[in-house]
Amino acid sequence: MLVVAALLMSQCIFAQSDKRATSILDGMSNKYKTMTSFKVAFTYTNEGLGAKESLKGDATVKGTKYRLKMAGQEIFNDGKTMTTYIKESNEATVNTYDPKDSGDIDPTKIYTIYKKGYKYMFIEEVTESGRVYEVVELSPDKKDSKIAKVQIKVDKKDKSVKSWKVTQRNGQRLVFKVDKFTPNVKVEDKFFAFDTEQYKGVEVIDLR
Repeated sequence: MLVVAALLMSQCIFAQSDKRATSILDGMSNKYKTMTSFKVAFTYTNEGLGAKESLKGDATVKGTKYRLKMAGQEIFNDGKTMTTYIKESNEATVNTYDPKDSGDIDPTKIYTIYKKGYKYMFIEEVTESGRVYEVVELSPDKKDSKIAKVQIKVDKKDKSVKSWKVTQRNGQRLVFKVDKFTPNVKVEDKFFAFDTEQYKGVEVIDLR
C-alpha cells in the first residue's frame, strides 16, 4: 500500500473532481445493500487473447456467501470454505476461503470494489434498447495489479448493473453482461456448501 503523502493528496483531489462517478457508484452500491440476497444470470465473454468465446453462467449471492456456475465449473462458498467443482473430471478442490484472495470475479464484490484500492471517473452515457446507461471506469492504485481497468455500466434510472468489463494488463478482457437479475431470492445457507452426496463418485482434493 502506498503511503506517500503527495499521492494520497492527489487521489483526494481526483475523487472530488469527479462527483458524478461517485454518485453513480454510491447509488449502485446502495441499491444492492438493501437486498438480503440475489440471483443473476449472465453472459461471460473472454476477449483479447486468441479467439473470442462467450459462455453462460449464473450466481446466487447471500452476504459473503455465493454459488457461481460458469465455464464448466461450479464454485461453492459458504463464507468459510470455498469448493471448486469441475464437472468434466468430477473433481472438487476444497480451500479455506480467504476474501483477500478470491479472484477478480467474486460476485459479492462487484458492487463495492470501487471503495478501496481504486480511482474512478465517469466515461460516458450510452443508450441501448431505449435504456440510458452511465459508464464509470475504475483504475487500481497498485501499479503491480494484474488489472489495468474495470468498466461498470449502470442503468441511469434504477441504478442496476448492466455489465462490467475487466481489462488485464496482458491484454485479456473479461466481459460480464447481465441477462436476468432476481433480487431477494429465498435460499438456505446450505445451498452454498458443497455436498458430496449430490455428486456421485466425486474425487475431493482437500487443500486446507
